[in-house]
Amino acid sequence: MTIEAAAPAPALAPAGTSPRRRSVPPRERAVGGVSQVVLVAGVIVVALPFLWTVMSSFKTSREIFASPFAPPTQLNFVNYVNAWTQAGIGTFFVNTLIVVGGALVLTMVLGAMCAYYLARFEFRGNRVIYWLMVAGLTFPIFLAIVPLFFILKGIGLLGTLPGLAITYAAFALPFTVFFLVPFFKELPRSVTEAAQIDGAGEWRTFFSVMVPMAMPGLSTVAILNFVGLWNQFLLPVALNTDSHKYVLTQGMASFASQAGYSIDFGALFAAVVMTVLPVLIVYLVFQRALSGSIAIGTDK
Repeated sequence: MTIEAAAPAPALAPAGTSPRRRSVPPRERAVGGVSQVVLVAGVIVVALPFLWTVMSSFKTSREIFASPFAPPTQLNFVNYVNAWTQAGIGTFFVNTLIVVGGALVLTMVLGAMCAYYLARFEFRGNRVIYWLMVAGLTFPIFLAIVPLFFILKGIGLLGTLPGLAITYAAFALPFTVFFLVPFFKELPRSVTEAAQIDGAGEWRTFFSVMVPMAMPGLSTVAILNFVGLWNQFLLPVALNTDSHKYVLTQGMASFASQAGYSIDFGALFAAVVMTVLPVLIVYLVFQRALSGSIAIGTDK
């Protein structure tokens, strides 16, 4: 009878000493250092101009020209009042909310329905429609200005906010469908089959089952569409010539193009801050949904 020797117990680290850290290879250390440098440089490039704009929005035009990078002597909130009232930013802001809000609702409803049908149903011409949507992403928008002008004029919507909202929705629809088709394809078909067994029709299944399950993807594409539509400039300049119906990008261009040094630069910087703030607020509010959709995409 032989007795096997017991395996030696692992040596314990002396009391008061920390466990040895894994040595990082020099190549990984170099890549990490370069990545951090690039990240810090990107933050500086993005953050400094915005911080300088916010700082300048509290200064008078004389202070801006005298010392552009010096902090304001006092917080001059009158610039925001002047930008909102005298420069008409308040009116432009409301017009932009109407146009972008209407276009976003129209885009998300039509885009989600189209993407769901292309992803879950097989029919003749399915791939043709999908690739036509993808081709719409590559079509230069300035080539469609003249046809859009005559189409809107023919239906009596040229120079109106509803006409601009419909144009915005058509502009954003290809990207929405392209983004959501793969997302709807990944949703489990067992849930759809269970809903059909319970007697739910296609409309009930889509709105009550599929849309809640696809909410992370819908939230992400809604944020991206909001940012793109909010900053749209070419379409309103060409199709919205009524100064009383200007959106923010048009109003800012008109305000900044005033002659000579008569521009109230403090109010101009305040208008820029008010234009940027809604985008930042929307991103901060829906940041968790955006991060969640990215995590779901990587898990799949």
